[in-house]
Amino acid sequence: MDRVVDLGPLHPSAHGAYRLRLTVSDDVITSAEPLVGHLHRGAEKLFEVRDYRQVLTLANRHDWLAAFCNELAVALAVERMTGMDVPPRAQWLRALLCELNRIMAHLVFLAPLTDPAAAGRGREAVQAVLEEASGGRIHFMANRIGGLREDVPAGWTDRVAAALSTVEIPDVPDGLAGIGVLTREAALAHGVTGPIGRASGVDFDLRRDDPLPAYRELGVEPVTRREGDARARVACMVDEVRQSVELARRCLDRLPAGPVNLRLPKAIKAPEGSVYTSVEAPLGTSGVLLSSRGEKTPWRLKLRTPSFNNVQALSALLPGTPVADLPAVLGSFAVVVGDIDK
Repeated sequence: MDRVVDLGPLHPSAHGAYRLRLTVSDDVITSAEPLVGHLHRGAEKLFEVRDYRQVLTLANRHDWLAAFCNELAVALAVERMTGMDVPPRAQWLRALLCELNRIMAHLVFLAPLTDPAAAGRGREAVQAVLEEASGGRIHFMANRIGGLREDVPAGWTDRVAAALSTVEIPDVPDGLAGIGVLTREAALAHGVTGPIGRASGVDFDLRRDDPLPAYRELGVEPVTRREGDARARVACMVDEVRQSVELARRCLDRLPAGPVNLRLPKAIKAPEGSVYTSVEAPLGTSGVLLSSRGEKTPWRLKLRTPSFNNVQALSALLPGTPVADLPAVLGSFAVVVGDIDK
């Protein structure tokens, strides 16, 4: 006999509201329906009544684990519209901070599936240096139009190197193979990006395929798997932690001197037109479509967040999964519901 089980919706006071409706027969999931839209905070409309400096304050809040990368995507859109040439030191610091953000986010997801204590120590060490550089523990607000708000403190790079040395690369747990399989075709059909897509054989990473200036010199090779199961997803995140530690060290070695921002006019006005920018955030492609009518506020600022696409793939991934395996499958499926309720 089929049973319908609702997971959620989460309470509106929680970070995001999301509902997953499962149909279960003989303790096996036969269908899954992700339901998005129980809570809409209207972030995109809030952008339209704020100038470009103020927009960055909101830009990091739709995914708390990818705050720096989200800020960067918006800053890049304005910079490309206005033709700004960001200083080299800011470009390299941005790449370094993106990789630190990626390490922190991946370790949060890996903690319950691997070694919680070890992952927590590494995450806390990385988050501490991010906080030192920005002044914010969660909402960094470190980017500004034209670079970064300010340079990093004296001795910060040494402390970053020390923090990276504390990151322990977790082992991929046994018992996840063969469950929660997402095929490459299904991943492409749903627009899945990031480590979830790459675990299913989608060889796509903006750090290689549409790189920012610093990433062009780092030569990033995406971490991919073909199996598309829970183990492959965890393995991709584990290998990406290892890769990001190495990329961060390379950024430290090549960090140039110089300014980290540009002198800006009192009011920033993007010229009339549209531009789309995107960055490789921890969970996948974080994109921004900016449309301007030449005013100091955006006419339209549309977000393309990774989880809005990724979470829809649960409808293809969960059928056939035993209910007993559901926690492991969802744990391997790195999803932050906060970025699907814009």
